Amino acid sequence: MSLSLTLSFLDLFSEGAWPESKSFIDEQLGPIPSKWKGICQNGEDPTFHCNRKLIGARFFNKGYASIVGPLNSSFHSPRDSEGHGSHTLSTAGGNFVPGANVFGFGNGTAKGGSPKARVAAYKVCWPPVGGEECFDADILAGFDLAIHDGVDVLSVSLGGDPTAFFNDSVAIGSFHAVKHGIVVVCSAGNSGPSEGTVSNFAPWQITVGASTIDREFPSYVVLANNVTFKGQSLSATVLPYNKQYPLIIAAAAKAANASAEEAILCKAGTLDPEKVKGKILVCLRGDNARVDKGEQALLAGAVGMVLANSELGGNEIIADPHVLPASHINFTDGNAVFKYINSTKSARGHITRPTTKLATKPAPSMAAFSSKGPSTVTPEILKPDITAPGPNSLTFKKVGEEKSFKVTLKVKNSKAAKKYVFGKLIWSDGKHNVRSPIVVKPA
Repeated sequence: MSLSLTLSFLDLFSEGAWPESKSFIDEQLGPIPSKWKGICQNGEDPTFHCNRKLIGARFFNKGYASIVGPLNSSFHSPRDSEGHGSHTLSTAGGNFVPGANVFGFGNGTAKGGSPKARVAAYKVCWPPVGGEECFDADILAGFDLAIHDGVDVLSVSLGGDPTAFFNDSVAIGSFHAVKHGIVVVCSAGNSGPSEGTVSNFAPWQITVGASTIDREFPSYVVLANNVTFKGQSLSATVLPYNKQYPLIIAAAAKAANASAEEAILCKAGTLDPEKVKGKILVCLRGDNARVDKGEQALLAGAVGMVLANSELGGNEIIADPHVLPASHINFTDGNAVFKYINSTKSARGHITRPTTKLATKPAPSMAAFSSKGPSTVTPEILKPDITAPGPNSLTFKKVGEEKSFKVTLKVKNSKAAKKYVFGKLIWSDGKHNVRSPIVVKPA
C-alpha cells in the first residue's frame, strides 16, 4: 500500500499572480474544499478575482513600506505586475492550456506539475529598493497566514545570500510550516555555476536546482567561410533566407562616451548607431538581461544579434524570445566567431530561423545558472536535494504527460524509492504510510 500526498492547496511565495491567465481557469473543478480558510484579498484592485482554481491571494507590504514610505494603490494588490509570480505559480500548479506556444515554437499543451491542484498566491516581493525586494517581515507574515489558511505544500520561489538559520526568514518560516505538516519546496537559486552559492539549504526544506529537458530550439550562426555554429533562440523575426550581413563585435561599435568593456555587453547607451546599422552585432553575455542586449542592438539599428557566452557561461545556451533575429552560442563557439571577425576586414554571416527539436541528448544536464553546493553555512548538509526542468521549459508534448525522475530514500531495515514529480510527492516501502513532510524528503 502506498501513500500519495497530492497537492490539494499549493501556495506560492513570490510576486503574486495574474488571475486572468488561462493557467488559472477553474473548469472541471468542484467546490472549494471546506478546510480552506484563505481569502481573496484584492485590496485596492477590484479587477482581481479568485475562483475554484486560484482559491486565494494575499499581499504583504508592511515591511517594504517601512523602508520606502507610503505606498500608492498599485502596491495594495496581489496582482503580479512583472510576470515572475505567474510564471512560477503556473509551473507548479497551472491548469491544462491546449495550444500553448511561444511564437509558434514548442506548440502543445501547457500544464503545471499538479494541474488539478488548488493554488493560492502570497505576494511578498516588490520593486527593488537598495537591492532588496523581499523583506523579512513580509515573508514571515506570509508564512504565518499560509499556515493558517491550510495549505498542503508551500512553493517558495525566492532566496537570498547564504546566512545563518536564525537570520534566514525563509528558513524560519519553513520550519514552522513543516512543524504543521506542510511540505516546503524552495529554489536553490540562480547564482551558479560558482560553488557554495546554494540558498534555502535548511534540512527541513526540499531544495530544487534547475536542469535542461530533451528539447531545443536550434538557430545556427553561419559564417561566410562556411563554418556553422549551433545556438538557440525563440526569435519571432527572421533574416531573409541565406542572405549574409556584415558582422561587428559590439566593442568595436561603442559610442564615443562608452567603454569597450561596457559596449561589448550591449548595455543601454553604449552603442553607436552609425557603426551598428545594417549589421549583425556580436554581444557578450553578462550583467544585463539577455533579451535586453537584443533590444539595445535593435535600437542601435542592428539586423540581428549573436549572443556569445563568457567563460563563466560555459556551454549553457538558452532560447529567449528576442526582439530581433538572434542566436545564443556557447563560449567556445563565441571565441571562434570573435577570432573570425578579427581575422578579416569583411566578416559576414547569417542567422537561421529557429526550429523546435525534440528528444535531444544529452538531457537532462544542469543549468549553469543553477546555484551549487556545498552550503557555506552547513557544508555537512548536501544541497540541492533534487533538480527539475528549468531552461527552455515551455510546454509538455501531450495532455497528462509527466516529467519525473527518481532519487533514493533510505529507510531503516528496508529499501524504498521515492519518486518526486513537482506537484506530487509519493513515499512507499510497500507496508507503511507516513504523512510527515520530513519523511517525503530525499535522504
